[in-house]
Amino acid sequence: MGSALIIDDSSTERSIISDFCQKLGINVTTAISGEEALEKLSQAVPDVIILDIVLPGRSGFEICRELKDKDQTKSIPVILCSTKATDMDKFWGKRQGADAYITKPINQEEFNTVIKQFI
Repeated sequence: MGSALIIDDSSTERSIISDFCQKLGINVTTAISGEEALEKLSQAVPDVIILDIVLPGRSGFEICRELKDKDQTKSIPVILCSTKATDMDKFWGKRQGADAYITKPINQEEFNTVIKQFI
């Protein structure tokens, strides 16, 4: 069906999101940091990126902004996925270029609806 890059430092969250994607027939690649994700993006371009905000090193907001500023990655949809659930967090995520924002704990039905918009 497509491919997704999941960027989350929590192995539990990576596993949950990977499972949701795989049930939809989406091939999954994972990264535990923004730096690792950028390295993987230089090797293969996914159809969608699912990005946590709280990461070691640079935040998901910073990574999202960088992805949307680069010609080779700006057209890849970015779904921010975080426990940060205030309206300001969601607003800030959109300002950084995110295409969607899902809060944790993730509702599988909501996740499926959002991801199908992009794949």
